[in-house]
Amino acid sequence: MRTSSRKKHEPTSGRSLKMPTGITGLDEITRGGLPRGRNTIVLGGPGSGKTVLALQTLVNGARLYGEPGIFVAFEENTRQIIRNAASFGWNLPELERKNLFFLDALTRPDNITAGDFDLVGFLATIWVKARKMRAKRIVFDSIDVLLSLLDNIPKERLEIYRLNDWLTTSGLTGIITSKLEVGDQPWPQRYGFLPFMADCAVLLRQLTVERVCQRDLRVLKYRGSAFSENDAPMVIGSTGIDVAHTSGNERIFAVSKQRVTTGVERVDAMLGGGYFRGSNVLITGAPGTAKSTLCGMFLAAACRRGERALFISFDESGAEHVRNMASVNIKLSAHLASGQLKIYSVRTEANSLDEHLARIQTLIHDQRARCVVFDPLSALFHAGAERNVHGASERLLNLTKSLGITAISTIQLASADFPAEGIASEIATIADTWIHLSYSVLAGERNRALTIVKSRGMKHSNQVRELVLSDKGVTLADVYVASGEVLMGTIRWERETADRKEQELAQVEVGRKQRKLKLAAAELNARAAALQRELELNRFEKAALASGESLRVDQLGELRSDLRLRRTSDPIRPVKR
Repeated sequence: MRTSSRKKHEPTSGRSLKMPTGITGLDEITRGGLPRGRNTIVLGGPGSGKTVLALQTLVNGARLYGEPGIFVAFEENTRQIIRNAASFGWNLPELERKNLFFLDALTRPDNITAGDFDLVGFLATIWVKARKMRAKRIVFDSIDVLLSLLDNIPKERLEIYRLNDWLTTSGLTGIITSKLEVGDQPWPQRYGFLPFMADCAVLLRQLTVERVCQRDLRVLKYRGSAFSENDAPMVIGSTGIDVAHTSGNERIFAVSKQRVTTGVERVDAMLGGGYFRGSNVLITGAPGTAKSTLCGMFLAAACRRGERALFISFDESGAEHVRNMASVNIKLSAHLASGQLKIYSVRTEANSLDEHLARIQTLIHDQRARCVVFDPLSALFHAGAERNVHGASERLLNLTKSLGITAISTIQLASADFPAEGIASEIATIADTWIHLSYSVLAGERNRALTIVKSRGMKHSNQVRELVLSDKGVTLADVYVASGEVLMGTIRWERETADRKEQELAQVEVGRKQRKLKLAAAELNARAAALQRELELNRFEKAALASGESLRVDQLGELRSDLRLRRTSDPIRPVKR
């Protein structure tokens, strides 16, 4: 992938067995780089990238590892090579003044055939220069040109083995490039001894698959070291060669429990708080189901909280996205102007699949994006074979996860039917959250529905929600289920309105009955109060009557006692009562 950005440091110890190339994917494939102090043969057809790979390894050695290098050209003029490499931004003239030396070794055929030619004097001259500049790396570009001028197979082998012995004794790490003719075996018969002589052999190929050009790299052999034996996609991009490492290493990613909003409050609620930071989200649906709109809500929310975002669009231009999003109150213009958001629009047919991946990786790096959208990821089918697309999509999503980027990928389905097939089912296996959008056509209306198919590591809703778009924004509405039928749109509104009126009438009736009962209760309470007063009066009168009777009896007894005292002198006897 991208050339390593490691700081320049002291030359690697001579005890190290590997010489890093600085091309991250290649160093991963070779488990650390090319064999140090030995030779590597790079084979490839026209335009496969042999010279670029060799020169980039030399440049990275000087820039990143402080290892001076020598570039020997047997075919092309070195000034032309330097001019051609200017587009990569390597600043070769500056490196040439310090740590790089370019040697034109173009030899006229008559110089070779006129006498007994060998490389002894030539290599001695290079050795003097190498010692003077303390070179660690050397490239012999297009050695096959020199060999073809000899036109003597035994002599060709003698000279190439002389070169090999010289590299071994000099301690320089050598890279030798040689052409292959189209249609050849991994190496041509005439120079079939080259890969056997080398300690490491790398094959570069340029292929056309389904009318799409693509390059790949394969390590054929590596003495004394394990390496990845599979073909690896390779791209010559704006900074040089990018190699995608596709070996089946264990996936180890940082895991975050932090949530980031989807941009839609009710979708956040359905997910229990939003997406996990650094997760992969898949949104599937037929055309027009609002996949891009959900992506726009997500990106706008990311920019509002101060995060940098990237929108990779394969079907619409950036201006169209800005206009279309504004219709649902998603305003992206200010974020584009501030640099918080970058929209990159490209036709998938314009480049090969690997070129798209290299460009996207560069954009992610340059934008320093925390949130990325690929819309629609399924468009990559136009840039390569289905098998390659699946692998490329997985590499792309693994890249975002390794960088802690929250990524949304949309996939356009041929219809609203579920489950999804093809690339959707492939990506769904590695996606952390899968949201599916569909249509419901009823009573002459087409309405959108949203459901969460899966969301790893979080409790999420299993309900279907209607996705409602308006000039005020995006929201979700509860669907109405009547007799097992899901109602949305106008029918849902009519049924909800009818239910609301029915509920209002029921509430009025309940209020009337409550008032009636309240009046009845008041009457009963009044009657109860009157009866209570009557009962208390009755009790009072009864008590008063009892008290009066007792007083009357007492007074009558006293009267009788007084009469006896007046009528007789007999002792007073108690009156029996």
